[in-house]
Amino acid sequence: MAIADSRDQALSLLTAATNHADLVVKLSSLKQAKDILSSLNSSSAAELFPYLADLQLSPQSLVRKFLVEIIEDVALKAMEHSSILVPVLVAFLRDVDCDVVKQSVVSGTNFFCSVLEELALQFQQHGKVDRWLEELWVWMVRFKEGVFSIALEPGPVGVKLLALKFLETYVLLFTSDNIDSEKSVGATRGSRRTFNVSWLNGGHPILDPVALTSDANRTLFILMDMLRSASSLPGSVTITVVNCLVFDKIWKHGVQLPYDLLFLPQCSM
Repeated sequence: MAIADSRDQALSLLTAATNHADLVVKLSSLKQAKDILSSLNSSSAAELFPYLADLQLSPQSLVRKFLVEIIEDVALKAMEHSSILVPVLVAFLRDVDCDVVKQSVVSGTNFFCSVLEELALQFQQHGKVDRWLEELWVWMVRFKEGVFSIALEPGPVGVKLLALKFLETYVLLFTSDNIDSEKSVGATRGSRRTFNVSWLNGGHPILDPVALTSDANRTLFILMDMLRSASSLPGSVTITVVNCLVFDKIWKHGVQLPYDLLFLPQCSM
């Protein structure tokens, strides 16, 4: 009975977040609903996901941004029921409000890493991949394509910087660091950004390590091309590419830079 009461209360709060005219009330209702959803078991929380997804139509950008934060929280806890929520993350990559897009990139990156890890571990431990997880990966590929477009197309610098951080994550995820895959899996389940492409050495029905590594290499060359065009980029973009993607973490993975990239043209901030 307590679960039913909590579910009903959360539904009432989501209804208020959708229909109330006062933005303060909307946000307060969402916060309370988030707390309740987080306390419910995954199947009970999932019954309310359609009502949560409906909030993507809210005209208030603060509501949409907070919705993304809620989706990240509840979807990670109920991944098997989250296929109705993940499309919202993808759709919000094209939102008119930069803060909504930024939050979608950040939350989507976290979810991407978690889905990738679950794909690898589920097949390794059970010899199969559930259909719901296959569907999530399809949405994650769409998310990746959307973020890549943000990184490479003209647009607000703040959003672009976060998109570039995703490109960094993508390269690192699919760049082998020669860690023993079986040992690594057993030690890191549930941790974000711990996946390594070496986990797929034994084969996988969904994830092709050769194709993913090749795609990561292409992404790295895209970043290198951006550095070659540094004089035409905002200084913060160039700094992000250099410091976060190339000289820092990717360098440690044994990736060598072409000689000409060590002598970049001066750029203005």
